[in-house]
Amino acid sequence: MESLRNMVNSGLSSVISLVVTQKPQEVLVSDLQAACVPVTVDACRTCANPCDVGHQEYPRMFMTDTISEMRGTIRPYMRQVVISTGKADWVREVTDENGSLAHLLPRVVSAATVGSSPKQPNTTYPPAESTTRVDILNSSHRSEDDGNHRVLVFPDYKVVMHVSPNANGAQELYRNAVSPSVGRIGAGSVTETGNVSSYPLRYACVILLCSHKRRDYRCHISAPLLEASFCHALEGENWIVHYDLEDEDCMGLSLEDLEGTEKERDNFMADKLREASEGTAHDQKMALILKISHIGGHKFAGNVIIYTPQGTGVWYGRVSPHEVPAVVKHTILEGKILPLLLRGGVNLNRGQGQSLLDW
Repeated sequence: MESLRNMVNSGLSSVISLVVTQKPQEVLVSDLQAACVPVTVDACRTCANPCDVGHQEYPRMFMTDTISEMRGTIRPYMRQVVISTGKADWVREVTDENGSLAHLLPRVVSAATVGSSPKQPNTTYPPAESTTRVDILNSSHRSEDDGNHRVLVFPDYKVVMHVSPNANGAQELYRNAVSPSVGRIGAGSVTETGNVSSYPLRYACVILLCSHKRRDYRCHISAPLLEASFCHALEGENWIVHYDLEDEDCMGLSLEDLEGTEKERDNFMADKLREASEGTAHDQKMALILKISHIGGHKFAGNVIIYTPQGTGVWYGRVSPHEVPAVVKHTILEGKILPLLLRGGVNLNRGQGQSLLDW
């Protein structure tokens, strides 16, 4: 009996040793600082436990992994494209839906990127080799154009309008905005790119919330609660919150209509992104909150991606309404990472004393 007990205990120890557990905050802070990532040591949760300020709660059945290490649980990517569908749930694998843009685009990408190197490479955290991978998501935002799509491109921080859900549309999107050979301003003029029009986003941040029920019910539960919590926190800071893109008429001159050299056009986009960051256009800062398809790591629900005009993308996991005030205060308003929530990100590195809001 004693021998059997020892065998069981030994087996359990072996299993436990295979689980990579979350490092303490002080270790995470040290690692991030060594990588020149702006970080805060403040708590992720500002309310008591149990909550004493009325934050919405996840239901009791909402079980998540609170033990495993989250850093490094995202696949490095060069660009992430977010396709308008007007839905908050999709087929289990969005790239398998025949005839959809999400189905067509990967085939264009895989046929075109063999041997390519990115013109505008990202830095990733944790560090990874340079990649030309394109991450393809569906989203809740809608298109003004019946039958066509509005596609957000990150970390470029722009929207590509009038993308047809056919092979030509996928080719056009790739050529103009997704190919490793093009920078953030795209490929060129309207005559060169066909029907699409691209515009810098006018939001001080874009918040993406995984809501993909057919992949995991937890994201379906967490997304609307997080959406309401982010809206409440941001409006409390006098921000305007949108759940869909502005009309094209409000977006100004398209990148394809710009004249001048590539450098002059890039400077124009840089100026527009600074205006978005500062809230110049509306005398108030604006945020866009969208629901998106599967991004992996459902065991870490709620999953949140935050993009900013500075070209930064922050991936957080284990976010609940209790953590949202700290995410807004420290990451969105101050440009600092909450280490215990971090899964990874793009372009997080900054100089000494700088925040993610610096250029």
